[in-house]
Amino acid sequence: MSTSKLLRPMIRFTSFALLIGSSLLLVAGANAAPPPQAGACAGCHGQNGISFGEDIPNLAGQKKAYLVKAINDYISGRRKNGMMNSMVANLSASDVEALSKYYSELK
Repeated sequence: MSTSKLLRPMIRFTSFALLIGSSLLLVAGANAAPPPQAGACAGCHGQNGISFGEDIPNLAGQKKAYLVKAINDYISGRRKNGMMNSMVANLSASDVEALSKYYSELK
């Protein structure tokens, strides 16, 4: 088989992947940029607020007021989860607002 015949499928795939990647960037660009603290959330709750496990809740599309209350309950200790309590311990009120707004606007 000639080299050009081997390269054609790779070129097609690469072109397709670039097209899809560009489309995803355009769609992602339509939403506001995530606050810096969202990077820590993404480890369990997913890059777009869709979690990786059945026992980890999705954050995307949750009501903002619910997220604010949940995060503040973890901060105060009213809700107990070792990982969450430590992850949110140093968030400011504006951090909580920004994270809650961001995740509530994801679909």
